[in-house]
Amino acid sequence: PPVTQLHDFDWTLTPPIHYRPFKTKSHVTMGIMKSSRDEWIRMDRGYLDRINIRKQLIENHADPDTIVGTGPLVNPAIEELYQEIMIKYLSQRYPTMFRIQDEILTNLVTGRTYPATTKGIDHATMLKYLAENVEEDFYFMCPDSEGDFRLQGYIACFPGGFLSPAKRGMSVRAIHEPVPGYGQRLGNSVDRYFRRMEPSMFIGRMNWSLQTDGIDLFRLDGNNYYPEGERDLEVEEEDTDISITYLRVEHQTLTCLPKTGAIMFCVRSYMTSLKDIRDEGNGPELADAVESMPEKLGIYKKRPFWGRRSVLG
Repeated sequence: PPVTQLHDFDWTLTPPIHYRPFKTKSHVTMGIMKSSRDEWIRMDRGYLDRINIRKQLIENHADPDTIVGTGPLVNPAIEELYQEIMIKYLSQRYPTMFRIQDEILTNLVTGRTYPATTKGIDHATMLKYLAENVEEDFYFMCPDSEGDFRLQGYIACFPGGFLSPAKRGMSVRAIHEPVPGYGQRLGNSVDRYFRRMEPSMFIGRMNWSLQTDGIDLFRLDGNNYYPEGERDLEVEEEDTDISITYLRVEHQTLTCLPKTGAIMFCVRSYMTSLKDIRDEGNGPELADAVESMPEKLGIYKKRPFWGRRSVLG
């Protein structure tokens, strides 16, 4: 479907979306919300700062495989996504930020230019160019011969503890196996939903956690506890430094690419300081959401590190 053009859009005056999913999504649910192509890629006043962070990560990270994942099974989908976003979407949706002329895409914010074609570009470079223009991370779930969708590629500058290379080739169900309640309550539903997705569908959902050691968006260790990891989880609640504690919200958009049939997990991360949450008067609601989690989910979310006392102060 076509997108609505924002002819007068000013990213410098656009605040980030005010997400507070803990008010309604304290437990494990699909939490599906209908979305649209217009909402696929978001822009706000933090755009330039975060785009520069993404560019630095791509250029300087010691292990590029943690950020960029390509391969024969996913490369056609990478090319299709590049066409959909870099060639079709950005200049149509945000003409005050992007312009295409003579097969050149110009980012009017950064001044950098990119090919508005896939000819002569390798697939890793396509993903890097995507990351230098949008804040969203992308995870490619490609169908196998049995109809299961498996992670085969990614551009992940802001992973919230999701170590992409270790998950490559895994199904949606296997990836979410550590999440308490997922297999029993959601596994079959998610599998069926994936198989029914069509290219015109855009689906949104939320995930949230507390990040207690700063605002850095690139996290390989994450804000969740995985029992197979080497580190034991502390069982006693620790004092949390509110000055470096943030609510981390992931807005996830799912859609199906029309040609390859790959399902895209598009993840946009938002950080809000715990101080701001308290100042809004939302501290008690966040504390209630933390406290009402089932025991296993609370451990998975690392509740022992930041219990009610830490949230309320």
